[in-house]
Amino acid sequence: MKKKRDNDFSTRELEDQIKYLNLLSDKFPNIQTASTEIINLEAILNLPKGTEHFLTDIHGEFETFSHVLANASGVVRRKIDDVFGKTLRLKDKKMLATLIYYPKEKLELILKDEDDPHEWYAITLQRLSHVARSAATKYTRSKVRKAMPKDFAYIIDELLNEAGEGKEEYFEAIINAIIKVDRAEAFIVAMCKFIQRLLIDRLHIIGDIYDRGPHAEKVMDRLMDYHSVDIQWGNHDIIWMGAASGNQALVANVIRISLRYQNLDTLEDAYGINLLPLATFAMKQYQNDPCDQFKLKTDDLAKENRMLVQMHKAISIIQFKLESQSIQRNPNFMMDDRLLLDKIDPTKGTVMIDGIAHPLLDTHLPTLDTKHPFELTTEEKDVIEKLTKSFKNSKRLQRHVDFLFSNGSMYLAYNSNLLYHGCIPLTEKGNFESFEIEGKTYKGKPLCDHFERVARKAYARRFDYKAVENTSDYMWYLWCGAVSPLFGKMKMTTFERYFVEDKTTHKEKRNPYYNLVYDNEKYCDKILKEFDLNPKHSHIVNGHVPVKAKKGESPIKANGKLFVIDGGMSIPYQSVTGVSGYTLIYNSYGLVLVEHKHFDSKNMAIVEEKDIISDRIFIETNAKRKRVSDTDIGKKLKVQIHDLSMLLSAYRKGLIKGRG
Repeated sequence: MKKKRDNDFSTRELEDQIKYLNLLSDKFPNIQTASTEIINLEAILNLPKGTEHFLTDIHGEFETFSHVLANASGVVRRKIDDVFGKTLRLKDKKMLATLIYYPKEKLELILKDEDDPHEWYAITLQRLSHVARSAATKYTRSKVRKAMPKDFAYIIDELLNEAGEGKEEYFEAIINAIIKVDRAEAFIVAMCKFIQRLLIDRLHIIGDIYDRGPHAEKVMDRLMDYHSVDIQWGNHDIIWMGAASGNQALVANVIRISLRYQNLDTLEDAYGINLLPLATFAMKQYQNDPCDQFKLKTDDLAKENRMLVQMHKAISIIQFKLESQSIQRNPNFMMDDRLLLDKIDPTKGTVMIDGIAHPLLDTHLPTLDTKHPFELTTEEKDVIEKLTKSFKNSKRLQRHVDFLFSNGSMYLAYNSNLLYHGCIPLTEKGNFESFEIEGKTYKGKPLCDHFERVARKAYARRFDYKAVENTSDYMWYLWCGAVSPLFGKMKMTTFERYFVEDKTTHKEKRNPYYNLVYDNEKYCDKILKEFDLNPKHSHIVNGHVPVKAKKGESPIKANGKLFVIDGGMSIPYQSVTGVSGYTLIYNSYGLVLVEHKHFDSKNMAIVEEKDIISDRIFIETNAKRKRVSDTDIGKKLKVQIHDLSMLLSAYRKGLIKGRG
């Protein structure tokens, strides 16, 4: 009996699919076009998989982040070494690498001292062409062409495919023509950007773009222009998303943190948030208050910062009241232990926490009504309403948050890696912790899915005040709730850190996840199975918790099943971590963890050619080089091939009429 071929389908099977195949035939109208596409897709399946880069906890450090992208976490230098070997001097390699990172700025410096720009252009364009050609080898010509800058696409395509006898003169003629028409500088810039794009096929940002550092908005602008990126939300992202959605408690949190870290440029200059109502209220209400407990994180209590310290205290009190209201509105949050304003005894100057009366470090609370401790004063209401309106009306902030929603999620399962920022909440016994959302209880993957759903709903209904107040409370819970996958702790002790000296009250116990999963791969396997991934071939990638590398802690956990890649890109964390961040790289050969040392500045990188020093740690090397067929994109291509094979069979059986 003749064996049935994969693309030989029964008439009945094809008739069941006839409606879909007719639609598909609009794009592939005959045997030739369908066959050509199958051949093309089959060829793509056999190409090496694209290189993925994983970064996390950027915290507004735009210069460091931009440099890591520009040098592709050290891959640019390695590519230059691979291409030129010992045929190029070290100083020429450093210059070429810096040019690729910062083409406009480096060109300006070089050309000031260059005696023969024409010769330099010719040499540099040839070198850049060699690097670009090497970077493009793993992709189809179609994909490479799509990555090319439109103004120079034809010329770059010719240079990349320069080969064969007699083409050297043609190649030189192209370069000389570029120089002759005075387009060399623009072409060099375009080539450098093109090389950068080829070296990172997909970028994964595993949370915490915002807070602490100075330029989160610039990071967001860069991500919005990036060719391929996904974002897993972090706890410091969700507060900005919630504030943009109109949650007043999160508006207060964002402003308090920005004041604490003296990071008001992002609020005022970048997003146009008007802080004048808060400043006016704070100076009036706390004019004779030293506000000693509210001095700023990055500076001593100086005379010029007096107003900021007063604003810091004012917004903190507003925050504690608003959070108490959220807790009262949502008994399912089970956060009554966080209701502390009603535990204050103003006559004794104490606050009762867990049955113990602690002396208050600051007893000047003029806006606190002991009979109604959770209620805002009329002036406080006016302040927070104006601030919230400013967040909701900030066009740039709304664009950025819209991007976070459209390109982000609570987690991502991609190419056998499970990405999420914080944790999957577990009980002490290692079971998935449950939580009630809108009347139903969820745990594990469904918990993450439904947290994401209510966050999206809150943002979509941000101009409906009552809907926002109720739905966006879940975004506040994601910031500081005990069963939040983004927070990962049992409580947030912000009040205690400001008002209570006893440091035992400041402790924030972690979710059992961090002890269980970090040390035991069986819990990693359990989580991977929950998210429909095969534990034998999959990994978990986290951020959120800075790795204390200088104390010998490794970012590789659970026998290589879990990678925690928060290495302290944020400058305040670097004293703890001892490094300046990690990049996890997943290419066709395996997994590589790159540890970055301190980055001085963009200016030093350009002028002195000081690159960020990156040490590579090989985690896994594939026995067989991974192809596109082994990836999630490969799975989709195989489905397309299957459907096209059915269409081809339908044409050949006469079930669908081919069109010329």
